[in-house]
Amino acid sequence: MYLNIYQIDAFAEKAFEGNPAAVIPLNSWLPDELMQQIAEENNLSETAFYIPDGEGFQIRWFTPGVEVDLCGHATLATAHVIFQHQGFSGKLIKFLSPRSGVLEVELEADGQMTLNFPTDKIQQIDIQEEVIAGFSEHPRELWRGLSDFILIYDNQSQVQNMKVDLSELAKVETRGFIITAPGDQVDFVSRWFGPRVGVNEDPVTGSAHTSLTPLWAEKLSKNDLTAVQLSKRTGKLSCKMLGERVKISGKAVTYMLGKVEI
Repeated sequence: MYLNIYQIDAFAEKAFEGNPAAVIPLNSWLPDELMQQIAEENNLSETAFYIPDGEGFQIRWFTPGVEVDLCGHATLATAHVIFQHQGFSGKLIKFLSPRSGVLEVELEADGQMTLNFPTDKIQQIDIQEEVIAGFSEHPRELWRGLSDFILIYDNQSQVQNMKVDLSELAKVETRGFIITAPGDQVDFVSRWFGPRVGVNEDPVTGSAHTSLTPLWAEKLSKNDLTAVQLSKRTGKLSCKMLGERVKISGKAVTYMLGKVEI
């Protein structure tokens, strides 16, 4: 059996930027174990699988280690494949995630795609030394989302120059850690680490911005926000707070097309 596979750079304007994701179209779901093995073999932060579902699609995401509840950049990459390679003629794709519900991606006139995702539920918590032990600098605040811890710092330089002990992070039961601060030239910057799910540092994390958008919208008293994820590859995002939903926009480019032999 052969499966088509696409590697897409998401939240990028040209190849070698943003966050690479693998996308595999299916007619029906493969066994979970096989999809996990494919994701491990791909060795990218996410591999997305999707199947037709009426006028829309169902979607699932796997890191090299686990299936995850939500992934922004791989959803953006999947929409790019459907728009650019699968002959989809509309401007709005509706996805259904078994774990996160209805997700939409709209193709904008300028070529950007806009994710419409549920807003994360976040709350500030007391700083816990075991949670922050893996970071070289002490945060000003600690918050908790449904999947990640969020550490807030005073400035971009702290986030950019942070030294991280991944072995300490892996001791904490959580999907990942977001470190964030006001940006020098954008509203906020961030980095994301998830060694416990097989992703040491993610280049650009769309799902993290379902947490970061409501946080910075409240702190900065504005609903339209610009953001940069300060990974080596760097990713640029536009975010909009819409109450129970958040819009996250970016571009994507195709890097590779191929086939998987099973």
